[in-house]
Amino acid sequence: MERFAMQKLAEWKEKNGRKPLIIRGARQVGKTWIMKEFGKRYFEQVAYVNFDSNVRMQQVFEGELDIERIILALSIETGISIKAENTLLIFDEVQEVPKALTSLKYFYENAPEYAIVAAGSLLGVALHRGTSFPVGKVDFMDLYPLSFQEFLYALGEERFATMLKGKDTDMVTMFKSKYVDRLREYYYVGGMPEVVNKYVTSKDFNQVREIQKNLLNYYQQDFLKHAEINLVPRLNLVWNSIPMQLAKENKKYIYGQVREGARAKDFELAIQWLLDCGLIHKVNRVKKPALPLKAYLDLDAFKIFLLDIGLLIAMTDLDAKVIIEGNRIFTEFKGALTEQFVLQQLTAEVGTEPYYYSAPNSKGEIDFLIQGKTSIIPLEVKAEENLKAKSLKAFCDKYNPKYAIRTSMSDYREQDWMKNIPLYNIDRIRECIMN
Repeated sequence: MERFAMQKLAEWKEKNGRKPLIIRGARQVGKTWIMKEFGKRYFEQVAYVNFDSNVRMQQVFEGELDIERIILALSIETGISIKAENTLLIFDEVQEVPKALTSLKYFYENAPEYAIVAAGSLLGVALHRGTSFPVGKVDFMDLYPLSFQEFLYALGEERFATMLKGKDTDMVTMFKSKYVDRLREYYYVGGMPEVVNKYVTSKDFNQVREIQKNLLNYYQQDFLKHAEINLVPRLNLVWNSIPMQLAKENKKYIYGQVREGARAKDFELAIQWLLDCGLIHKVNRVKKPALPLKAYLDLDAFKIFLLDIGLLIAMTDLDAKVIIEGNRIFTEFKGALTEQFVLQQLTAEVGTEPYYYSAPNSKGEIDFLIQGKTSIIPLEVKAEENLKAKSLKAFCDKYNPKYAIRTSMSDYREQDWMKNIPLYNIDRIRECIMN
């Protein structure tokens, strides 16, 4: 399996003024694997410590945070003779020992020669409980489920992924049917590494669904294990409501559809908990499409998406044939799945935080707004080859953006006011963002 984040890790290793690196991401997105694989590829030896239920390490870090003392203890624990010039230190589930997290500050200040990578699936939750954090003393990298192009790599179709990164859009169009087939497979399988591995080795959608259901159960067990007991019922309500919320024509999150009569104060903590764990994405509405978008946030209006499109489909119990072969009664939710897909690619491949826009008292909505270097880019999402873009056209007539993008199953197409980018190559929007 190839993860594009590996290149970011390689760049971090050679970075001047390198700080300890914290990898953020939900459970089961591959944080442990990529840390260990990074160590194998770029270092002579790896000293790996998992702080979950590790009493010895808890005792070590409860003592004085002296670097020499810590290195000696880590050497004994791992059986590795740790040397700064050739060893990668890995702190896994670092939130379980808060002072290990604090120690990253002292490594940066007093022993910056050591390469340290840390990860913690519940790090955000731990910080809200008052865990001390080394502000300004660490670097960050976010890890998500496999993107569509990483999915192609996993299937052994690197040449098709490479083609998407090139400039020859005519060549890509020639192989459109191939990309569309793989895209539908990705919709169902998603990007969770264990699920992708099972699909690559078995091509069995039933086995894929079994693992997805296990992951969904695993996450809900985490609610019981790690959340305050009075928060658990609300976590389950928010979690289970996501498909229903996305199935609406207006995908704005409505508390009253989670529980009759509910208000924001009833579920704000639950939503924040799920965000802290990386299990959901929150896309905020902006009141005005202007730079900078964060200055015009409407904190009361937002959409919620799941971390992975395959898990979203598993939550709905949709059969593989509905996704892979298509179905004439599968219409409205197809739009929700397509938005979920685009949101994942924007965060994982393009590396941007999207918003959305809707005018007051107007049905017209722009699915996503993206902040480019010098402009705001409206992005309209279509599930099939529907070329109507009434909301996007109205937006462009009013605000005259530098770029306007529609993404659909249609081929590349550029008009005087808008360009169409195929869904399977949505990362090409990066070119607009950089201008």
